[in-house]
Amino acid sequence: MFGNHFYHAKTKKAVALFGRLFNNIYVVRVNNQVKVPLSYAPKQKYLERIRENPDLNSNTQVAIKLPRMSFEITSIAYDATRQLQKVSTFNTIASDSNINKRQKFFAPVPYSINFQLNIYAKSQDDALQIVEQILPTFNPQYSITIQPFSTEYPGLVEDIPVIIQGVSFSDDFEGAMEQRRTIMYSIDFEMKISFHGPISDTAIIREARAKIFDINAGLQDSDIGLETLIVNPRPRSTIGLADSDFGFDTDIIVTTTDDINSDYMIDSYADSDYVFD
Repeated sequence: MFGNHFYHAKTKKAVALFGRLFNNIYVVRVNNQVKVPLSYAPKQKYLERIRENPDLNSNTQVAIKLPRMSFEITSIAYDATRQLQKVSTFNTIASDSNINKRQKFFAPVPYSINFQLNIYAKSQDDALQIVEQILPTFNPQYSITIQPFSTEYPGLVEDIPVIIQGVSFSDDFEGAMEQRRTIMYSIDFEMKISFHGPISDTAIIREARAKIFDINAGLQDSDIGLETLIVNPRPRSTIGLADSDFGFDTDIIVTTTDDINSDYMIDSYADSDYVFD
């Protein structure tokens, strides 16, 4: 089952997209405007760093600059509410423009990736400025359009909803009054994403045959063949694009009940109507 390597970098793209939503937030003060740094890291990393160096000392030249933001993935869970029919396939032109084949992939598997965005500040005004720039955008979701196969199929796009789940607040203040204070807001998000399987090559169907029988009309409940419908694309050669609609030719091979072995060929188009007596 496993062994055929494929990698669409979907989780990597999800992290990059989520971080890009919040990478241009500013805090405005009386005399200047400060851009808020953003990084991918768990919140405990920054809390420990602040506790170890609450103030400037002889061992360090600068303390951690606040305000600051960080985010991380908290969970990845299967989302059964968005599951499509598992055997459904999507077909498209081959990425190498080969007109004699198509490429297909099965319906994606839906998952929900939960993120937590942490905002650190040393004053409530700084923290609230950041929070109020984020919350109005999500009511409660914000959709992002991405290219799931940007290299192979740049024209294929997908909408990714990002839903806000809640906001929590904590005031990390320990020790004496003169020690550093850290105000932290945590905002939880859910990103609904789909993971695609491998893309496989498949042949183009260039002929369809349908045989029509008179059921139980023969001896010993056997079936009698009446006609065979053969449908081919027009033109029948491989010249042209794989997804072009050139129309279809239908060959109807009629087998009469008087002489089962005698066949009559009638050439027609698929949209023609014929009545047989």
